[in-house]
Amino acid sequence: MFKKILIANRGEIAVRIIKTCRKMGISTVQVFSEADAGSLAVEMADESVLIGPAPAAQSYLLADRIIEAVRQTGAEAVHPGFGFLSENAGFARRLRDEGIAFIGPNPEAIEAMGDKITSKKFAAEAGVSTVPGHMGLIETPEEAVKIAREIGYPVMIKASAGGGGKGIRVAEGDADMAEGFAAVKAEAMAAFGDDRVFLEKFIVDPRHIEIQVLGDKHGAVVHLFERECSIQRRNQKVIEEAPSPLLDEKTRMEMGAQAVALARAVNYDSAGTVEFVAGQDKSFYFLEMNTRLQVEHPVTELITGVDLVEQMIRSAWGEKLAFAQKDLKIDGWAIESRIYAEDPYRGFLPSIGRLVRYEQPEEGERDGYVVRNDSGVREGDEISMFYDPMIAKLCAWAPTRDAAIDGMARALEDTHLTGLGHNVPFLAAVMEQDRFRSGKLSTSYIKDEFPDGFHGLAPDRRRKDVMIAAAVAMNEIISEQAEDPSDRTDWIVLIDREAHGVSLGYDDEEALTLELAGEDRSLRLSDIEWRPGLGQFRAVLDDVPFTADVARVPDGFTIRSGAARARVRVLTPRVAELYARLPEKQAADTSKLVLSPMPGLVVSVPVEVGQEVKAGETVAIIEAMKMQNILKAERDGTVKAVGARAGDPVAADDVLVEFA
Repeated sequence: MFKKILIANRGEIAVRIIKTCRKMGISTVQVFSEADAGSLAVEMADESVLIGPAPAAQSYLLADRIIEAVRQTGAEAVHPGFGFLSENAGFARRLRDEGIAFIGPNPEAIEAMGDKITSKKFAAEAGVSTVPGHMGLIETPEEAVKIAREIGYPVMIKASAGGGGKGIRVAEGDADMAEGFAAVKAEAMAAFGDDRVFLEKFIVDPRHIEIQVLGDKHGAVVHLFERECSIQRRNQKVIEEAPSPLLDEKTRMEMGAQAVALARAVNYDSAGTVEFVAGQDKSFYFLEMNTRLQVEHPVTELITGVDLVEQMIRSAWGEKLAFAQKDLKIDGWAIESRIYAEDPYRGFLPSIGRLVRYEQPEEGERDGYVVRNDSGVREGDEISMFYDPMIAKLCAWAPTRDAAIDGMARALEDTHLTGLGHNVPFLAAVMEQDRFRSGKLSTSYIKDEFPDGFHGLAPDRRRKDVMIAAAVAMNEIISEQAEDPSDRTDWIVLIDREAHGVSLGYDDEEALTLELAGEDRSLRLSDIEWRPGLGQFRAVLDDVPFTADVARVPDGFTIRSGAARARVRVLTPRVAELYARLPEKQAADTSKLVLSPMPGLVVSVPVEVGQEVKAGETVAIIEAMKMQNILKAERDGTVKAVGARAGDPVAADDVLVEFA
């Protein structure tokens, strides 16, 4: 077996690979950019090598730097993780020529499957169902519009070298096609150094289901069942699960057989994923093949017990697969939530900054479920604008889907982050939705369920109980620590501006009890874990454990329970009366301002002072984390001032354009 492996990646996947290498007794070399010098992966690896400045194009995408690091450290093999050089056939071929093992498929398979256009031709020849589309390269917007009309709208514009949800737009008509074509080419060049684009028919109300395949260098190929990846935002997967709630055993076996046939057709070895777009009627069509480890591989590992990173390493070493298809079985259900540094309350835009607090749920077996958390950052780390904003991949396994969802909801409650925006409240909201629990998913799920964006959920009865209990308990603890107990038993708890009368006391076991005035209800609190300064309040309420995010504010607390967030105040009845008379604060009028929705770099501001602008016209383009955000005028107007120009760094809410 290899004695030393170099990891040509960063973040959580680098940490993930290091863990398996440690288990196998293999030493590791971690390459890093200047932005990642203090990263967890660098800390965990046995050796580390600086390969360049922060931008990926000057570090992680430079094959020469990676190969030089291999020579410098004496590593025998390179694991590319996902992204960066993982699907670069030229890189794999160079390693082979240098006598360095590539922990991934052979270059010929990467070449055949890594290119989205070529892979569809291979799939058609192998008898795999394919989506209608135009497989040739398209050079101009005019040509793209002509072809799109022939295929029939809606049409997907896709980067040939794409991956990770980047370089994809859906065009509903000619105008979308003209603008989207240019945007996809620009994103593709920035992310992959390759601006080739192709078109395919967009299946209405589709599901995204993929099959994990695994092969060795001796011709054996198996599949490890499917993953459902339909919960997506901007074509980026957000929540994945295995198996899929859509498939029956017959469809599962058909999809698996097609994936294996395609892999065999190109002599595939190592781990790979064959992606399908599926209709609600269980029809399915080949989408693409990812010739690498997938971000969402943990859910497959949780239901099969197979360590995919280990199998990749063994395949690269030349070992035969130690199991056949008949040996593989689905055990239970697993769900993965991708925790991103992005603000769901601001359209899920990237949120760059420092992780001031990061408390993770305890991994391992819990009360009826198992938690796994793949993370590449620690408390105090910086989330950089140069890379994807992933903080962690939180997974929950349980014997059934319902139990796995419940386990994920608890694990999300036990995750506490401050210092930047994050999508934990949004993930919690999905876990609470009846539609998600029913398994009626599609790639338009987020757009369907949150058409006006995410603004949190209104607290239901259970969430209100949690907020009342936490607020009253914290108020008591603070008073006792200040040695100024009020001895008052009757309070009014305001959740935002909604009043709840509460009487408090203690039972025989000294647990705090709350009587809700006028509702004939009693809440019993026990096992309280909180002290001033902590960001999480843990307790058991009526025999059900809960965790709430809490923060003290001048006149009370901000409390988040699941997807519900509110300002909560514990007041005397007289003060509550006075609060009721206060007018609500009016939001500032920003209707004449175009504000930067996120921190990033200005790509362009194609307007100038005095210019007449029509509603819908582009007034600025902002880029962060390899994604371009096009800002358009919401109404007709005349430009009064321009606050930024191309190349300027901007913060969230900086004024870009002001209208008269």
